[in-house]
Amino acid sequence: MHDLDRNEDRLRGTYEFPFEFHHIESTHPRYVMSYHWHVEYEIIRILQGSLIVTLDEKSFTAVPGDIIFVHSGILHSGIPDNCVYQCIVFDINTFLKHNSVCAAYMQKIIHQEIMVYHHYTEKQPEIQQTVSSLFDSIWQKNPGYEMVVLGQFYHFFGLVFGNHYYLESIPKARRDYKRILQLKQILEFIERNYTNQITLQELSASVSMSPKYFCRFFSEMTHQTPMDYLNRQRIEQACYQLATTDDSITEIAYRNGFNDLSYFIRTFKKYKGITPGKYKRR
Repeated sequence: MHDLDRNEDRLRGTYEFPFEFHHIESTHPRYVMSYHWHVEYEIIRILQGSLIVTLDEKSFTAVPGDIIFVHSGILHSGIPDNCVYQCIVFDINTFLKHNSVCAAYMQKIIHQEIMVYHHYTEKQPEIQQTVSSLFDSIWQKNPGYEMVVLGQFYHFFGLVFGNHYYLESIPKARRDYKRILQLKQILEFIERNYTNQITLQELSASVSMSPKYFCRFFSEMTHQTPMDYLNRQRIEQACYQLATTDDSITEIAYRNGFNDLSYFIRTFKKYKGITPGKYKRR
């Protein structure tokens, strides 16, 4: 989930156990969940604080105990507020291997015949309990945890079908579908070019829009200006490199599209609240 690509395309977990777990708190290089998508599915639980979640164009606030389910291909982001949260990104095809009866249910999700509810709260305590057990098992990794994870995932999907926690698939309006594809195209352009100096004209041209219309479109979709989003991605990348390499701050600044070290430091502090030097030492 917190990979560098907006369109994440890589192996999750292992071939035999394709479940990738992340524990995210304020010191994590990927604390803010930037807009991205992947072909795998994702399940998130909130441990502390709150997370403003956006799925495609719809936003809501998740609080401790809440569970979020993200379908394949859905654009999603999360803005944390004193939040600690956990994510599991997984290959749903895993559940087609073991039992043909269960596989028939999972095919309904894969083929988008149904859409599993995206947000579970204290109104669905059985979902919260099941998913919490799932997360605790993959977090603690006690002997045999793999069986618990698989079992609790089956339990979760069984509750979804048993309690009708899903919607019959409703095709997106043509306009909505086009807007989401355009945003994905913009994010891919930024991902390929964030290390260079990108102008507003280049961004708008990537989706054949005028700069004025492009700014309005991007702000409506992401609640950020294009340049604010671009700088956030650069700082996110820089955080990861500060935390995982011994490269100098100057090298990292220039590598991530900043040609002025003092501007990089100011921008870093704006988004992270501390200087790059203090972040690296921490």
